[in-house]
Amino acid sequence: MWNVRNVLEFIIFGLIGIVKSIVKLFIPMKYQMKNISGEIALVTGGAGGLGRALALSLVKHNAIVVIWDIDQKGIDETLKLIKAVGGTCYGYICDVRNREDIYKTAKLVQAEVGQINILINNAGVINIGIFWKTSDDLLSRVMEVNIMSQMWTVKAFLPAMIKSNKGHIVNISSLGGLMGCPVIVDYCSSKYAVVGFSEALQMELDVCILLNLFHGYNICTTVVCPVFIHSTGIPAAKYSGILPTLSPQEVAERTITSLRCNTELVLLPSYMQFPLFFKRLLPRYFFFWVFRMLFKHDPSEFEPIESCG
Repeated sequence: MWNVRNVLEFIIFGLIGIVKSIVKLFIPMKYQMKNISGEIALVTGGAGGLGRALALSLVKHNAIVVIWDIDQKGIDETLKLIKAVGGTCYGYICDVRNREDIYKTAKLVQAEVGQINILINNAGVINIGIFWKTSDDLLSRVMEVNIMSQMWTVKAFLPAMIKSNKGHIVNISSLGGLMGCPVIVDYCSSKYAVVGFSEALQMELDVCILLNLFHGYNICTTVVCPVFIHSTGIPAAKYSGILPTLSPQEVAERTITSLRCNTELVLLPSYMQFPLFFKRLLPRYFFFWVFRMLFKHDPSEFEPIESCG
């Protein structure tokens, strides 16, 4: 049962949050950004695409970068690009579908490089195809890479962040994690889970701090939800319809800016908040016609195919 003290605390903390949000609107972004120079940042899926772009963006801010991937050739290429611009980067082979491999490689990184202060869970895969025609193995792969791996990496690195009261966790989701789409049902499911995981984790951290279970008030989370991204996998333009597509560099720059500003939820492009708002107001059958306009193909045309996200 709540007492008067609980009610007053609820009101006070609520007002503090509202005031902080209002004040931030009037502070130029450059003054909100924290310095990440010298921080050790880990990027999963860093051998190419968005992961490589994130690694390159981090070294622009003088962060020390660690990349994980299963593609040794891609890792070597990323290392070469980063060293060419004077950055510091370490590459490790790690299968993020394998929990034990994650824990083992995490200990190796902490011993050889140091404590991870910034964790960017970027590794992802996508299946394109009708859900009930997709094999069980592909469905399992999507869930293991896109959401379970994020839980394992957070478990591997969060305790040290809490102990030092310093850290930032960035989870890459998708607009599909806020709005379900046909022919990528399993992908949307995994990305919805990423959004929920990030929100619940931040809430748990906040509550634990409030209850004085630990001093982790300098640990933040960010979840990034972009539309289709151009990558070396499936060509985004083929499936995006009239939706915009983004380059890995665009998403990476915005992600690092959001990290430095401690932004919790990032939509890319930002104007996608408007269709999401109307999604909650308009009936479901309305969106049937929206998807008919957005997508260039009839969903029945798709046979299940897979690609790195």
